[in-house]
Amino acid sequence: MLTFAAAVFFLIVTPGPGVLSAAGVGSGYGFRSGFRYLAGLFVGTNLVAVAVITGLGAIVLSVPAIRWILMAASIAYLLYLALRIATAGSRIAFIESASAPGIGAGLLLQAINPKAYAVNTTLFAGFPYAPESYPFEVITKLLIVNAIWIPIHLAWLWAGASLHRLALGEKAQRRINYAMAASMLAVVALALISGMRQT
Repeated sequence: MLTFAAAVFFLIVTPGPGVLSAAGVGSGYGFRSGFRYLAGLFVGTNLVAVAVITGLGAIVLSVPAIRWILMAASIAYLLYLALRIATAGSRIAFIESASAPGIGAGLLLQAINPKAYAVNTTLFAGFPYAPESYPFEVITKLLIVNAIWIPIHLAWLWAGASLHRLALGEKAQRRINYAMAASMLAVVALALISGMRQT
């Protein structure tokens, strides 16, 4: 169980679309708006987990056309986000739009987020610790995943909201924007590599 918990931590804490966008909404709109978006991410990641556990995710993703549509949608969103980050100018903003993304936006991101499916598949298909009681293992895994997921995503949201309150110089702000854009492009590259390996 401890090995599983360690795997959860390291798989979730690494920057991916979920945590980076949580930081972005916090940076652009503050903690309260970011919390609504985070609620959508939370519901979305649990829906993905249920899809993986029940096998529905594997059935849907076994259709190459659907897999590529989800991959393309995710990559297009991440590229758009990286562009907005890089061109944010003198304002620190990971995401800019007319209104703050809400619960629906968080749900949508997780539905098309390749990392969400990969992480949940790794966690729920691997690391068996109660083979004699599969329901117990699944329920405790869900509890452990959420107990680790929540504080990590809240920390990223808080970090973004904290950046929003800093009075940094224009040059420093641009550097942060470029670094965050580069991080998003790295996520895009990893998603593409992963997608090509699965074909």
